[in-house]
Amino acid sequence: MTDSRNLQSMLGPALAEAAAFTERSLDTLLPSVSGPEGRLLEAMRYAALGGGKRLRGFLVQQSGRLFGVDRRALGRVAAAVECVHAYSLVHDDLPAMDDDDLRRGKPTVHKAFDEATAILAGDALLTMAFGLLAAPDAHGDPFVRCELVVRLAHGAGHAGMVGGQMMDIAFEHASPGLPEITRLQRMKTAALITFSCEAGAILGRASASARNALSAYGQDLGLAFQIVDDLLDAEGDPAKMGKAAGKDADRGKPTVVSVLGADRARAQAEALAAQAAGHLDLFDERADLLRAAAEFVISRRA
Repeated sequence: MTDSRNLQSMLGPALAEAAAFTERSLDTLLPSVSGPEGRLLEAMRYAALGGGKRLRGFLVQQSGRLFGVDRRALGRVAAAVECVHAYSLVHDDLPAMDDDDLRRGKPTVHKAFDEATAILAGDALLTMAFGLLAAPDAHGDPFVRCELVVRLAHGAGHAGMVGGQMMDIAFEHASPGLPEITRLQRMKTAALITFSCEAGAILGRASASARNALSAYGQDLGLAFQIVDDLLDAEGDPAKMGKAAGKDADRGKPTVVSVLGADRARAQAEALAAQAAGHLDLFDERADLLRAAAEFVISRRA
């Protein structure tokens, strides 16, 4: 396996290339702005294009490359995942949810447009994601396409991201224990990241052991990612983050940071990242960029 320092120097260009490829795929696949529904389409493109690290798209692409999956199919699936992620952010930012004015340094969708348009744009992005996965261009085998749809529905729905968001609301000003908080974060954040890692294995018709390894990697990576997000919310620089900081504490949201404190939470994130990388041993050096992504997740500052 490649030296850790060299891996990090390789990761930056790989992340940038994956982000640019995902952006191009989204730009091509999102409808152009025209007709009486033009304002909705404009809001969809505003939400999905021109921002973010595209980590989930990167994970789709890197997992797929382990099995020689066609690049065009990977771009389509990466775009679907990013549509779901964009929808979740649009709805998260609404006044009924987190009530945020900024996202990635620009006005949130309900501020740039209006609340009704933001709700509809989120709905349309979510629906579009499943259409991208179900279309023949995602994979020639309809059973593979069905598996992608089922797994994304699980990761994004009541058993995954949306269920975790409901728990997040229910736990405001409450005192759940660390197991409950971990379950919340496994659903709210890790489930979609896990799908992103597993998608390449599904597309490549990988063995059960390979698929399980990528799923385990995604779960640990997702938990580490959320802990770092919580650390950034508590300690981060709003100028670098492109959004307000400290809102979780203001709303009384319990996090790993609020339960363990910053130092122990950071140590927990580091342990999870190391554990995530360990799941990739069967792929040898072919998964080096995925190992580097685990280190990147715990070292990021925005």
